[in-house]
Amino acid sequence: MKHDFWHQKWEKNEIGFHLPEANALLVKHFSTLNLIQGARVFLPLCGKTLDIAWLLSQGYRVAGAELSALAIEDLFNSLHLTPTITNIGEITHYSAANIDVFVGDIFKVTPAILGKVDAVYDRAALVALPEEMRKQYTSHLMALTNSAPQCLICFEYDQSVHAGPPFSIAANEVKQHYQSAYDLTLLASELMPAGLKGQYPCSEQVWWLKPLN
Repeated sequence: MKHDFWHQKWEKNEIGFHLPEANALLVKHFSTLNLIQGARVFLPLCGKTLDIAWLLSQGYRVAGAELSALAIEDLFNSLHLTPTITNIGEITHYSAANIDVFVGDIFKVTPAILGKVDAVYDRAALVALPEEMRKQYTSHLMALTNSAPQCLICFEYDQSVHAGPPFSIAANEVKQHYQSAYDLTLLASELMPAGLKGQYPCSEQVWWLKPLN
């Protein structure tokens, strides 16, 4: 999927994927990761999600990666924070108290740029990528975060009725990407009352990925 696709989504404000409140499955299940206050949580392809404000309110530190600078400028405005902005090669680093966001191609973010994280929360990354990119993404994410514990939220629906994104990610695909490094637990699978985009029957699933080592 081309970068221009997502830049155009943000420029045209075509962001139906942006929720008006923190994700209910995050609020309900994130404590399963049993993180201490001050733990640093990484959100890949974070956009301007209100999940970040919720995580900060719970005493966590947040790191994010996002392609769109527009999204991150909106994010910091919504948090009433003025970021320090620096360039690290092809990545632009926005930072303020307890939050770092790295703007640019996530595949250009390295462990040295990101720094240590204690957990990953992926609600919008795996489901945003077409099938041909997902293996590259999951391999990169594990290398980037040293296979940190992960809370992963996916959609499952009939892909023939909607081309995506977001894409349908079935349980067998989650296992295909992650079972070599994690013990996988499906914490919940809930039907979306209004369906995906208000049209397509869909379930939303939350996974706990616990490192094997």
